[in-house]
Amino acid sequence: MPIPYRGAMPPPQPYRPDPCILELGPDFYDEVSPADFQATTERFFNRRSADEVGLGGLEDSQRARHFGRFEPLPDNLKHPLALRYHGHQFRHYNPELGDGRGFLFAQLRDGCDRLLDLGTKGSGQTPWSRRGDGRLTLKGGLREVLATEMLEALGVNTSKSFALFETGEALWRGDEPSPTRSAVLTRLSHGHIRIGTFQRLAFFRDTDNLAKLVRYCLVHLYGEVATDDRLENAARLFDRVVGATATLAASYLAAGFVHGVLNSDNIAITGESFDYGPWRFTPEWDEAFTAAYFDETGLYAFVRQPEAIHWDVAQLAGSLALLGHVPGLADTLASWGTRFEAAFVTAMLARLGVAERGLKDDRPLVAALVKALQSGGVTIDRLFFDWRRGCDPGGERYGAEPFRALAATLAGRSAPATHPYWSDAEPCSMHIDEVETIWAAIAERDDWSVFEQKIAAVRRMGDAMESGA
Repeated sequence: MPIPYRGAMPPPQPYRPDPCILELGPDFYDEVSPADFQATTERFFNRRSADEVGLGGLEDSQRARHFGRFEPLPDNLKHPLALRYHGHQFRHYNPELGDGRGFLFAQLRDGCDRLLDLGTKGSGQTPWSRRGDGRLTLKGGLREVLATEMLEALGVNTSKSFALFETGEALWRGDEPSPTRSAVLTRLSHGHIRIGTFQRLAFFRDTDNLAKLVRYCLVHLYGEVATDDRLENAARLFDRVVGATATLAASYLAAGFVHGVLNSDNIAITGESFDYGPWRFTPEWDEAFTAAYFDETGLYAFVRQPEAIHWDVAQLAGSLALLGHVPGLADTLASWGTRFEAAFVTAMLARLGVAERGLKDDRPLVAALVKALQSGGVTIDRLFFDWRRGCDPGGERYGAEPFRALAATLAGRSAPATHPYWSDAEPCSMHIDEVETIWAAIAERDDWSVFEQKIAAVRRMGDAMESGA
């Protein structure tokens, strides 16, 4: 069921297939076949993203064939590809990973000439499924749609949920009441190359393919011209990855988001957030808040996410070092923290809706903002919302000293915004109780209206955030 636009509709782009992944060759992937599902009932179609890659005009039957049965798109990959990778999972190296319930389905260009991937989740077993069934629960697919829509609205660089089809199977899961309904998700991503993709090649000491992968990422994912010097290419790519991942970590905190599983196989080389399992938004600025019940030590807790991503990036540095003495590798890695701080200030001010004045002037404001949030008594969403709608954080609603200090620091900054969203009674949020309410309506009554209304509300908030008005 397509979700309508909110705000101005951008002009549709032409369909531009470009299966560049084939340049890497069969050492990087395995050809696979999609599962033969019992049904293909469309539950979500992201026409906004589809228009960006020339697929918004597909009819219902075409969408079912391509994103429910995975009939190849014209002039694109003839067979789905399960990508190979390794990775650290909760700091333990696992050489038995790879696309176990998903595959790369197609590659294409958007209107900005970015190379984008259409990949799947829940599309069946692959050589990397181990003992898994290769399937996705409908609730899991629904949760990913909600996560990506909310993160996009809050300005986080995230994959887009492209299509969700219910597939008519009954699945058994230990973390959901079972049997439960099944689905297959297609996501639109800026690449599916992970830090773990590089780790796999380093594990096998395959320097030729490592250099080939560096070139692929530099040219096709970052749009740069590669040279014949593999060490120079590696240095340039690593610099881009350090900047992109530092920005990602900062945006997670500004959004109040906890990914839950920041393993090195879940960190895209483009710094784009993807693969949402046990995610949650923390209502308050709770530094120890975790999303995954199995994160018993809090390794990926809310404020430890920058540390986790930085650690993963260090594993990429180690993999690239196998090529030789990569110029400036250690210094670039050391710059991650400085870049994160600058990105964090930018992200927090963007959510406040105030203009930047420079790091020296803006750092005290963000410090006061974090201190106010840490003091409790107000949700993250509420504080940002109230400031944007004209409520003084030093006034009667808050009153405590940290909020008065924040109000004093905000004096003279840009006026709050005037988009109609800021006149609502409550901020749009995506806390776990809301997600469960949306799922309950579907599970108990097959009522998708609550889900559709939530998506529309999130996109309206995103329009308000983006407009700055």
